[in-house]
Amino acid sequence: MTSGTVHILGISAFYHDSAACLVRDGEIVAAAQEERFTRVKHDAGFPKNAVDYVLREAGVRASDLALVAFYDKPFLKFDRLLETYLTTAPRGIMSFWQAMPVWLKQKLWLPVTIRKETGYDGAIVFPEHHLSHAASAFFPSPFSEAAILTIDGVGEWATNTTGIGRGNRVELFEEVAFPHSLGLMYSAFTYFTGFKVNSGEYKVMGLAPYGEPRYVDAIKSNLIDIRDDGSYRMNMEFFDYLSGLKMTGNGFDRAFGGPPRKSESPLTRREMDLARSVQEITEEVMLKQASHVHKLTGLPDLCLAGGVALNCVGNGRVLREGPFGRIWIQPAAGDAGGSVGAALAGWHIYLDRPRASCEGDRMGGAYLGPAFSDAEIQTFLKRRGVSARKTGRAELLDLVTDLIAQEKVVGWFQGRMEFGPRALGNRSIIGDARSPRMQSRMNLKIKFRESFRPFAPSVLAEKCPEWFDLDCESPYMLLVAGVKEGRRVAVNDEQKKLKGIELLNCARSEIPAVTHLDYSARVQTVHPETNPLYHDLIKRFAEKTGCPVIVNTSFNVRGEPIVCTPEDAYLCFMRTEMDHLVLGSFILDKKNMKPLEGDEDWKKKFELD
Repeated sequence: MTSGTVHILGISAFYHDSAACLVRDGEIVAAAQEERFTRVKHDAGFPKNAVDYVLREAGVRASDLALVAFYDKPFLKFDRLLETYLTTAPRGIMSFWQAMPVWLKQKLWLPVTIRKETGYDGAIVFPEHHLSHAASAFFPSPFSEAAILTIDGVGEWATNTTGIGRGNRVELFEEVAFPHSLGLMYSAFTYFTGFKVNSGEYKVMGLAPYGEPRYVDAIKSNLIDIRDDGSYRMNMEFFDYLSGLKMTGNGFDRAFGGPPRKSESPLTRREMDLARSVQEITEEVMLKQASHVHKLTGLPDLCLAGGVALNCVGNGRVLREGPFGRIWIQPAAGDAGGSVGAALAGWHIYLDRPRASCEGDRMGGAYLGPAFSDAEIQTFLKRRGVSARKTGRAELLDLVTDLIAQEKVVGWFQGRMEFGPRALGNRSIIGDARSPRMQSRMNLKIKFRESFRPFAPSVLAEKCPEWFDLDCESPYMLLVAGVKEGRRVAVNDEQKKLKGIELLNCARSEIPAVTHLDYSARVQTVHPETNPLYHDLIKRFAEKTGCPVIVNTSFNVRGEPIVCTPEDAYLCFMRTEMDHLVLGSFILDKKNMKPLEGDEDWKKKFELD
């Protein structure tokens, strides 16, 4: 280690999406979620594997660290839990008894846990939860100063903060406090529509265009009072997360036509309309809060973080209709990104170190996870006894683009794993965006998920304005934009009669596999500076087809984390109907593969009714 070099470890843990980040002299070296190593989706445990990885990637030991930063203040959070239980007693006794053991045995002893798990024996700091979110949004951004919004479920007490970032400082000056929470309200509707809280919110957002906003008035009259500045108060009589073990109370059932939908049961018009309605409420709050923080700060740029900042439809509206010229969103906007914010807060705020530069995006495309060399991949293939074809770079691009053009589905495993919930071209499943069959096939035969779920386009950054109504970068797939008018396909008279899921197979554009029902798409702009191989792949595809857009979905199946290692990628490939797998320079053809032994029952847990 170079003399004078300062390494800071950031950790987020014990709620969901535990993660670790390593910062060297203010620059992010590595970051990863624990789930990628344990293969437990949204793993909330102490991120031992992620910590080991980021230290190894940086070439340091725990004893070399100058500081460890944990992403929230456990005692403040414990204070909130106690006060909530006391306020709602005796109703919350079951929830209280379930929560207390882990707090008394682990969460209140975090310094002890950190030292035990890492071997580190130095200073530990605990920035507040929303300060970690704000730091994760502002410090890696390309802005020297910017307004800040953080919106999530709940931190210690805050659920929503407004602030400003300047130089090496972040100031939060307004907040919405628990139990009032836009994030928890969205999660309540996630639960009520039959999806899993903390992972099914994307499904609600994807389902929304199939419905009508017919419950907006009911939500406003019963659940939430939204003020002109975007602050809000919620009627807790309709929610059960204060004292119970579920998100909604009986009032929800009465207001919205019956009990919650059972998981995996058929989706009805009610669920589609509920999804559309809560999405519109969320967008209204986001737009009002953006206008308010713009009035307070007078700044032209906005940074966003917190779980609600993963709502790319809302982000797109803030960009298009809000007062800010530019917005930047932390790609790991949820709790995982808190590890980045904590580490950067340690460097800039606690150690008072300046930002070396405000030029460009310091997340580096979010390619911050483990990489595997061709030699390591070849060793794995030999150990598995797997037949593969080794290629040079030009041949690889030619072969894969030909396969995509033939409507083959390809697992694409390259370089460093992405940090955050999105695959961005290194742990991706890719296909032809022009194919009207691709969305249904990928959803049902490869991802084992609901057929209505949309896929994202990866588009050459320089060609994006020719295909989408988006005139800025969107490298992290966090902005929804419309497909260009000239690329759209008009709806015919027969299709106009269809409703809801019936509309799924109606091609909406020249790139139907990535065009949602409302002509929108969750765009990833691909840049040669951050991912030259992926950029060249799409460029070669465009040279052959005239289309600079491909389908990009995360390399995983429903219920499992994105793949991390060649072994993970191979198992996912073999257990699905992917046609080919690319591991570095190696191409595998499913037709040449022997079935996995003893794996016949694996897919049953993913089958949909």
